[in-house]
Amino acid sequence: MQAPPDDLPPYRLLTGPDDKAFCQRVSEALALGYRLYGAPAIASDGDRVVVAQAVVWPSVEASIARP
Repeated sequence: MQAPPDDLPPYRLLTGPDDKAFCQRVSEALALGYRLYGAPAIASDGDRVVVAQAVVWPSVEASIARP
């Protein structure tokens, strides 16, 4: 498969509170065929923990230059 399904972009940054719903979104992206890209980011706004995880489509991953 050359392109992600459902007109999704090849690069996605998933963000949200660190909860079950966020983990489910990441799991769904992986089940579609996306791959994790880089380490997750974690921040706190004082009241809650917010996380971010980048995912890329495999055909794009090969073209990304890594340091």
